[in-house]
Amino acid sequence: MTRVAQIWRHPIKGIGAESLESVMLAANLPMPGDRAWAFGVGDTQDTGAWQRCSNFARGCHGPQLMAITAQSLDDGRIALDHPQAGPLTINPSQDTAKLTAWLTPLWPAARPALSRLIPAPAEGMSDADYACLSVLGTASLAALSQDCGKPLDPRRFRGNLWLDGLAPFDELDLIGRRLQIGTAVLEVVEPIDRCRATQVDPETGEEDTEVLRTLRKTRGHIDFGVKARVLEPGHVALNAEVGIL
Repeated sequence: MTRVAQIWRHPIKGIGAESLESVMLAANLPMPGDRAWAFGVGDTQDTGAWQRCSNFARGCHGPQLMAITAQSLDDGRIALDHPQAGPLTINPSQDTAKLTAWLTPLWPAARPALSRLIPAPAEGMSDADYACLSVLGTASLAALSQDCGKPLDPRRFRGNLWLDGLAPFDELDLIGRRLQIGTAVLEVVEPIDRCRATQVDPETGEEDTEVLRTLRKTRGHIDFGVKARVLEPGHVALNAEVGIL
């Protein structure tokens, strides 16, 4: 039987992972609070619309960002923490300068400078230009960990829903299928091709594992996990059953 093993969201794109016990999904929207903000770099402006990931701070360019944890507070603030920078709590609509000062020592000086926090449009600010969640398999993680010769933290992959019960990499064969997850129904749209952020240990913020090279060598591609749209709203909780429709 396939079940929900982990639920994660990322309040600020590329900056901080937050584990959840349950979530209410709405049709044609991302997970509530996931990639609700993104930190622009260089001359990135708030256009009110979705923008490409290259416009924002990400772990593939700033590995130390991968070591940030997050907690969304009831009053709209976000509590962040990092093993070197320490804790910080911000109001994302007001505290760009405060967050910039905290992040700057973690951001490579050779990259375009951090500029401003930008609110996401309704479809979120994931790497896809449509509202989606990422769905991954714990068996795939175990298989890739074995191939890499070390256990891999799931936070490397910044997924939303991790499922127990699928065979390794079987989720890649679900493109076009529907999943009943808890009381919600999702449609699997496409695979997720991965970047160098997956090569960073989220405990240390240091790049330490050739995940992409290992995927190419063992699987012939760099896909890991799938993107899925919410077709029917519903409640998803840890240990909820998953059906393939």
